[in-house]
Amino acid sequence: MTKNTENTNMLASASRRDFIIKGSLAGGGLMLGLGALPDLALAQSNSKYDQNTPMRAGDPEVNAWVSIKPDDTVVIRIARSEMGQGTRTGLAQMVAEELECNWKKVTTESPTPGQSLARKRAWGEHGTGGSRGIRISEDYVRRGAAAARIMLVQAAADTWNVPVNELKVDKGVITHVPTGRKTTYGKVAERASTLTPPDPKSITLKDPRTWKVAGQPYARIDTANKVNGTKVFGLDLQLPGMLCASVKSCPVFGGKLLSYDEAKVKNLRGVKGVVRINDSTVAVVADTWWRANTALNALPIVWDEGAGANTSSSDINKALRDGLDEQGDFWQRKEGDAVGAIASSNKKVEAIYFTPYRAHVNMEPMNATVKITGDRVEAWVPTQNGEGSHAALSEATGIPLDKCEVYKLDSGTGLGRRGSTQDFVSYAAKVAQKYPGVPVKVIWSREEDMTHDYYHPIAMAKMTAGLDAAGNLTGMHIKVAGQSINATLAPMAIKDGKDERQLQGFYEKGPDAQLGYQFPTLLTEYVMKNSHVPVGPWRGVNTNQNGIFMECFMDECAKAANKDPLQFRQVLMQNHPKHLGVLNAAAKTGNWGKPTAPGVHRGIAQFMGYASYSAAVAEVSVKGNIVTIERLVFALNCGHVVNPYLTREQIEGSVVMALGAIFNPEITVENGRIKQQNLDSYPLLKLSSTPRVEVVLVPTYDFWGGVGEPTICVVGPAVANAISAAIGRPVRNFPLYKENLSLA
Repeated sequence: MTKNTENTNMLASASRRDFIIKGSLAGGGLMLGLGALPDLALAQSNSKYDQNTPMRAGDPEVNAWVSIKPDDTVVIRIARSEMGQGTRTGLAQMVAEELECNWKKVTTESPTPGQSLARKRAWGEHGTGGSRGIRISEDYVRRGAAAARIMLVQAAADTWNVPVNELKVDKGVITHVPTGRKTTYGKVAERASTLTPPDPKSITLKDPRTWKVAGQPYARIDTANKVNGTKVFGLDLQLPGMLCASVKSCPVFGGKLLSYDEAKVKNLRGVKGVVRINDSTVAVVADTWWRANTALNALPIVWDEGAGANTSSSDINKALRDGLDEQGDFWQRKEGDAVGAIASSNKKVEAIYFTPYRAHVNMEPMNATVKITGDRVEAWVPTQNGEGSHAALSEATGIPLDKCEVYKLDSGTGLGRRGSTQDFVSYAAKVAQKYPGVPVKVIWSREEDMTHDYYHPIAMAKMTAGLDAAGNLTGMHIKVAGQSINATLAPMAIKDGKDERQLQGFYEKGPDAQLGYQFPTLLTEYVMKNSHVPVGPWRGVNTNQNGIFMECFMDECAKAANKDPLQFRQVLMQNHPKHLGVLNAAAKTGNWGKPTAPGVHRGIAQFMGYASYSAAVAEVSVKGNIVTIERLVFALNCGHVVNPYLTREQIEGSVVMALGAIFNPEITVENGRIKQQNLDSYPLLKLSSTPRVEVVLVPTYDFWGGVGEPTICVVGPAVANAISAAIGRPVRNFPLYKENLSLA
């Protein structure tokens, strides 16, 4: 898959290490972070549910981030969620870098939201989304590690009664240079814990260009138990006396639960009862999930399907198309008179694009386990947002936050579904209220998971541009009509009908999504067209469709101007050197401008999202209506690269997800309900269809960008542009079966 010229011996060695430990910290040691914290009694799970160690109550400590045992084991506390993206490993590498410890001695543990709350959010936010897991926590975790290093070295100096500037440290071994005396972090940790921590603001962090542990292609530290099958995900969790439940909501969003006949299922084997969760959702509880789900499917239910029952995809699509003829709810950017400039131009170029609803289809369907004992509630949750799950637990049960605890489990992917939406936690809490003292695991069936998602928003865009007689752009008019994520999840973020979030990628400036072109005149508009179908974040969120709209249209403009697509872009990108840098890097490695094999055509695209700059060159061949993607070259500037191996893995994953989104069937609505219910009607991309992926990393070492999400937005348009070059016409309707195209 990925062409990787990094040190393969290092990677092979790292992959054999076992960083997962059990048990609590014993004996003397050092725990260090950004400031001294009180010794508080902390809640502790009464079950050892995973080899990914939770933070244990009663561990000796000074403050928040780094613990060092007498045997030199370094325990790094990480609040971010792990769902396959490698955040845990990346954060551990950065801490180890500043700490200058032995990477072979590193392990991790996870503080809980309840522990963090008791310490005035000592670990910062627990949310992991928006490709922020590393980029918004890198500073404080590195400073905590550097403070630990300073205190450990000072402790050694005090022990030997020598000046601290006569000491050096390497891989956790402290050496007194004049005499050659040596000691280890573990031996001085207890003494170090008595010292006053330095002011974190006074610490000078290492230049990333000098990194020795961070920046290296180490294998993930959480792989072994996934490979050998001992890893415990939410679906695997077993607790003493546990019951299981399956849930079902009204098949039409907005509908209500009128009644159900519990008598028809209460005598079925293993069934313990039926629980009405809310006005649209019911659950059956049994001794196993299979029995619960079987009984739920047999339960006679009467629904009031509501007004949405008369809605189908054709109605939603028509509303979007009508929106393109309406004035936008607001002008996000109005630079000059784009409409006038286009009208008076020598040539006008116009195109309408469509992108559909997409489901998340996490490998692990939604689930949570909750136990309520007296006035205390505990939950075991695969979540992207530990604090969000914590709040949902309290709200659903009415139990105060300080009496709630969430033990985060690694997620079988997240992709945005397990973050801002916490319905799976609330449902489990409501069911558990009916069975006090008993842990209840609530699992959504694959059908329920797929038909009650928060989908990637559907959208259309009318793109209009003007060209002068020389083929130069005179103006650009972007009008997007589509559903608003904020209307579903954060209505308070919509001010006076304005929702700039849906125009992500077209912003003038800012770290998350900045348009990389300088147009002579520009107008961007958004027309909000919401349906009863809920939408939410889906890997890449709105840069996905907006990248397609922008970059496919740039190719259409280049063709109308009779210019090379790369050169056409370059002229408009002189004021955006980072955008231009990744574009040129992709073009160079992708052999843009050089001859291709017979029947092979290239496409190119660039876009920005989540503070990172991406570009791609695709090579495709088309025979009849069958598309073969021969090669895909990807360039990324995320500022600093914490782990090039994991960065490449993230890019490869984004390629697979993006290709599935532009070729595989979409989510559609029929009689108010989601038509696709399982993987037979909503298949994922197959390995045989995955192209060769080559990655070019071009870090500029001057900012912190994301990796997991920005890397998806250029794949679709690069491939679509290559297909257009191959078939001699633009492709504008996605998925591409609507263009009579399918993937080999």
